[in-house]
This record gives sequence, structure tokens and C-alpha cells, in this order.
Amino acid sequence: MDINQYLDMFIEESKEHLQACNEQLLALESNPDDLAIVNEIFRAAHTLKGMSATMGYEDIADLTHKMENVLDAIRNSKIGVTTEILDVVFEAVDDLELMVLDIEAGGDGKKDVSKLVDTLNRIEAGQPLDLVEKPAATTEESAKEVITSGGLHYDEFELTVISQSSEQGFNALEVTVQLRDDCLLKVARVFMAFEILEKSGEVIKTVPTVEKLENEEFDQNFTIVLLTHEDAEELKAKVMKVSEIEDVHITYITDEYVQRYQRTEHEDSVDQQANPQAQNILPPKAEKGKVTPKEAGKAKKSSPSTSNKTIRVNIDRLDILMNLFEELVIDRGRLQSIASELHNPELNESVERMTRVSGDLQNIILNMRMVPVETVFNRFPKMVRQLARDLDKKINLEIIGAETELDRTVIDEIGDPLVHLIRNALDHGIESPEDRIAKGKPEEGTVTLRAYHSGNHVFIELEDDGAGVNRERVVGKAIEKGIVTEEAAATLSNKQVAELILASGFSTAASITDVSGRGVGLDVVKNTIESLGGHISIDSTEGKGSLFQVQLPLTLSIISVMLVELDQEIYAIPLSSIIETAIIQKSDILNAHNQPVVDFRGTIVPLVDLKEIFEMDNSTSENDDFQSIVIVRKGESLAGLVVDSFIGQQEIVLKSLGNYLQSVFAISGATILGNGQVALIVDCNALIK
Repeated sequence: MDINQYLDMFIEESKEHLQACNEQLLALESNPDDLAIVNEIFRAAHTLKGMSATMGYEDIADLTHKMENVLDAIRNSKIGVTTEILDVVFEAVDDLELMVLDIEAGGDGKKDVSKLVDTLNRIEAGQPLDLVEKPAATTEESAKEVITSGGLHYDEFELTVISQSSEQGFNALEVTVQLRDDCLLKVARVFMAFEILEKSGEVIKTVPTVEKLENEEFDQNFTIVLLTHEDAEELKAKVMKVSEIEDVHITYITDEYVQRYQRTEHEDSVDQQANPQAQNILPPKAEKGKVTPKEAGKAKKSSPSTSNKTIRVNIDRLDILMNLFEELVIDRGRLQSIASELHNPELNESVERMTRVSGDLQNIILNMRMVPVETVFNRFPKMVRQLARDLDKKINLEIIGAETELDRTVIDEIGDPLVHLIRNALDHGIESPEDRIAKGKPEEGTVTLRAYHSGNHVFIELEDDGAGVNRERVVGKAIEKGIVTEEAAATLSNKQVAELILASGFSTAASITDVSGRGVGLDVVKNTIESLGGHISIDSTEGKGSLFQVQLPLTLSIISVMLVELDQEIYAIPLSSIIETAIIQKSDILNAHNQPVVDFRGTIVPLVDLKEIFEMDNSTSENDDFQSIVIVRKGESLAGLVVDSFIGQQEIVLKSLGNYLQSVFAISGATILGNGQVALIVDCNALIK
């Protein structure tokens, strides 16, 4: 069998399991006594080990096995969780990530980790603890609440759902409800119990069937199999509130129980009851997870064929699909242009319908390419932990809105700029614990990373409660570097001073370290974000903290623009940058500091003549009494772009100018219009200084 066909799947799933290990290790450091977290890490490592062995990557499998041994010793209370032990396990995960990346790049995934293996072996064997089992009283107390299985029969699909849900951290429970002998409205009590349980999770099986329960074809007992995050005690207390219920018995169904049940079914080849001694292998509390089991439950209610709601698609295929659709958008524009010239009703009707259908198709394709920003955010908690240790600071990272979605092309580019911003916040923003206490602040600094949608943009904000931007130091360094003059510096607002740190080569660090001091970082952030059609702004209060706000477009491939005319040539201005279009009298144009300006709703806005920028003949419009302008914005800065006339709004496909025309000023790309003409796209960010 050729296993290379599974290589892409192996790489993607390995990354997911390693990311899960990182997240759970961070959680374990905060909750060292929570063995449920250890079980989650063990499960991810165990799965990775099996996958690696199957694919023939023995080095990954061996290292994962050693890491498993340490985790197994922790969950069996042979060793305790310490920061030093977690550092070694983190190092093992890092090496595993490097091995997987090597395989992704075409390598063999081999790496010399002998020293790390020795360390893991010493951790496993060097700190023996008394192998004392839990007190019998605890076991007996648990046994009162967690009784043996009620003898239910499970088919293969039900066992699969239970097993997969357990892997995702859910409790699989058999909830047996016993009604009082004098209960008159049994169906009503069944309904009330169902309502409580369905609010707590997903019902995947009932005994007897729902139809028999509705027809009162049962005695005083009925059983519901439930997938939930809640504990047995919580559920029992809720259900017992229903009147005329005598008692509630709850059984936990674990992986070992399912496996034993499956072995029994296979060996006997007949329907048999579940093992009556299940309580001896069922833990009093199952692991908790974060993923809801709704889909699994719904799939069971319909049919096995509907259980799989998602598929993995190679991103290259989506890129090809997007490129084909971009060509379709160009042809759509061409058809619209022809239809408007011919005035044929039937043709117009067909074009309108094609426009609607292609618009729906466009939304579907764009949504397929959308990826949650958590794919980028997930790497930061571990990075912050290590940096905080290196800088000897106490820092808490809060992540908000990780489910916010962005186009994959934007996601691919935004990771490194965010790394620079976080490193800057940790090194320059957050003070040392001693300084924070002296200032009356908590010794632990807080860095908040949040993402949210607003209109056709995604905003990513990084906020810290640190020292803020020191105006005196920044201005002094900017004057020293020749970025601003002393006269200009005196007129700058605090916000403008804060944004000086985005200049190339700027750094206020006293010395060069591994974290900062070379003046490389924030200028890269600014350039990268602006190359994506975005914008970064800084709002800082000295002594209280800073807020870095990054504004990004939802997608880079298909954008809405305003088409304008300049000397019989067509240019496109992105709608995301436009505030308003206007036609003004030339007599309203004023001069300030040798710069033409206009009063726009009480704000003085400088005018930029695009013909001068693009070195065009400007004589054709000199005798006109009126002037067409487009008011555009970059952050809080405004500018009025002077054009000959407006053509209209249109969706266009953004095309690169290629490697030879990368340095063209104020042009970010080009597009092909419906008539086959090429229109250049104006880069508003470059025009506003």
C-alpha cells in the first residue's frame, strides 16, 4: 500500500495534535492538579504516536512514546507537575513540530533528540512517589452515583459516536430515570426529563424508543444516553427537581468500557448485555472539552451517511477555483458592458440572472477560503510564556474573538507582524514586577489580543496595561535618527509621536538583546500591513498602556472600487478607502503651506491631484469651473483625490503588476475591465503621508 497518498493528511493532523498539546500544556501549568488536562495531552500524543508509526516515522513515534511515559507517570500520581518538567515537555513538542515541518518540506523527519530522551527518562524514573491508590471511601462514594450499565445494546455507529465524543472531551452517560409507582402522567414526566437533558447535551439513544415512550409503552423506568459536558451530580440534581421522579441513576461510559463491549460483541457474535462490572473501570469524572456534540447527535437521529459534515480540501484546489472564478468575474463585466450597448431585453435579463448567480457563487467561494484567526493566535500563548520567562516578567495573555474569520491569503501574511507587535508589547510595554508594584499596579501585566469584524474589514487589536509610549524618549530618538526635526516634533500630537516608533530603524531599547534593540520589527509590521491594503494605528497613554489597532480587508482577490477617469484613462480607487465623492467649485479651493486644501464638513483636507502624481497632461480641465474629488481616508488622516470624472462602482479582480513593476508609486495593482481595458488601482495609503 502506498502511504504517500496520506502524507498531506498526516501533516495536517499532526499539526493539530501538536497544537492541542501546546494549548493543554499551558492549561496544565495553570491547573497542575487537573488530571483531565493530562488525559487530553496524553490522548493527543498517543494518536500522534500511532499515526507516525503507521507512516514509518519512527523518530517521531519514539519521542512521542517517551513523552507519553512522563504524562502517564503524572496522571498515575507517580510524579508531580512542575514548571521544570513542563519546560522539558514543551521542548519535546517543539522538536516534534520541527520533525513534522521537515517532513512537510520533503525530509525524512529525523532529528537527534538523544539528550532530550535521556531527560524524559530521568523525569519518569527520578522522582518516585508513593504509589498509593485513592481512598476506598472515595471509590465507594463514587460507586453510589455511578452504577453499572443498565444492559443497553449499542450498534457499531452508536459506539463510534460515543468513542469520538469521548476523544473530544465529552461525558457519555447512561441516565436511567425511575418514576414513582403512583405517577399518573408518565409521558409528561418523560417530556420534562428530556427537556432538561437536551439543554445539557445531546441525546443519542433512548430505551425504550421515543415512540414507545410517547405511547406510554414502558413500566416505571426509562434510560437516555447523553453526550454532555456536565457531571453526573449536576444532572441528577436537575432531573430530580421534576415531581413524581423516584430516583436517577447515571453511568459513565468510558473508552475502556466501549472497547470491552466491542470485544465481547466480536467474540460472541451475538447481542449481549454490557459488562455488569463496569463501575470498576469507570472513573468518577470524565474529561471536559470545548467542542459541542450537536452534529454527532443530529447525525445519529438521521442516518450514518450524514455523520460527516466536513471534508479536507487542499488549499491549492481552492486557489485554482478562485482563479477560475476571477476569470468569470471579468467575463461577467464584459457581458454587462455588451448588454448595456445592445439594449436587448432578453440579453439584459440573462445577464442580470448570471450576475445574481455569480454573486452567490462568489460569496460561497470566498467563505470557503475564510479561516479563523485562531490558526494564527494559537501560537502566541506558548510564545508569551517563554518570553515572559526570558524577560523575568509576569504576563497574562488574553485572547478574544479568535473565531473571527479572514481570507487565507491575509492569514498567511499576518502572523509575523503580530509576532513583532507582541514581542514589542512584552519587552517595551509591560514593566518588571518590581516596577509595576512601585506604580501601584498588579505585578502581573495583561496583554489582550482581540479580533472582530466591522463592515468589510477585520480589526485586530493588541492592548497592554504597561508603561505606554514615553514621549520624551521617542521624540529624542526620532530627532537623533533624523526622522523629524525639532520644530516639527514640537507640533506633534501624542498619537503622532506614538506612531513614530513605526519608522524604519527606530528603537528606544538601551541595548541589543535577543528580543529587541535592532530597530527591525515595527517598520516591517507597517509595511506588511499596508501591502495587504490595511492600516495600523497606535493609541498610547504614558504610564497606563498602549493599543495597537490593525485594520485589514476581508479578502484581497475581489474588491469593490470606484472607477474614475483621468485624461481619458480609467483608474480604480478601492471603496474601502473612500469616505465620500463630491463635485466642488474651484473657487472653494484654498491654499495652506503651499498645499491646495478644501473645507470638508469643517475639516481642512489637503487635495492631491492624481494627474500630477501620474505625470499626465493637466491642461484639459484648467478651464472648468468645477472639480471632481474623492475623499479618502488612512486611519484618521484624510485627503481629497482630484479626478476628471466619476464612472461608477464595480467589483473587480485584483491582479499583481508583476516583479518588474513592484516599485510603481501609488499603484497597488491592476484589473481588466469588461471592455478589455486595463485599469490601474490607486494605492490610497501611499498618497496620504
